[in-house]
Amino acid sequence: MTFPFRLEPLGGEHERSLFHCGDDALDHYFQTQVTQDIRRHIANCFVAVEAVTSHVAAYYTISAASIPLVDLPPEETKRLPRYPTVPAVRIGRLAVDQRFQGRGLGGALLADAASRTLKADAAAFTLLVDAKNEQAVAFYQRFGFRVLASQPRTLFLPLATAQKVFLQKDAH
Repeated sequence: MTFPFRLEPLGGEHERSLFHCGDDALDHYFQTQVTQDIRRHIANCFVAVEAVTSHVAAYYTISAASIPLVDLPPEETKRLPRYPTVPAVRIGRLAVDQRFQGRGLGGALLADAASRTLKADAAAFTLLVDAKNEQAVAFYQRFGFRVLASQPRTLFLPLATAQKVFLQKDAH
């Protein structure tokens, strides 16, 4: 089976007004604010576009971040330099339009974010996400993200793990 979606940077050709994921805040951000964040270099946005119709089926944003070394579990920090923070990439928002939910797009977006981060010139140790609710926490945990003890709705996935979880699957 072929993947019927293209993953690409958000552009002016993408119709955003029809996007509805079921969360008003995520819809409003995508429909009215995301381009301001892109212009200001606050975040980048990537979309999954249905190949046949060109409808935006899902989106996510990523931005630079850091995480205090003390927030990571000891098994993660034992091989890291003792800097006060480690570089990260934050997946700020991730949403799938209701018409396209249940097709694996959320996982595809996570894989795309991991791939883009691993290919970037700027190094990062981990992906970070701030889950909106317990359902979102469970979603990210299915992909190997782990909760930070100090912030129960902030989860992390070391890029070395992300590479194994997402990118080696694609190689088979």
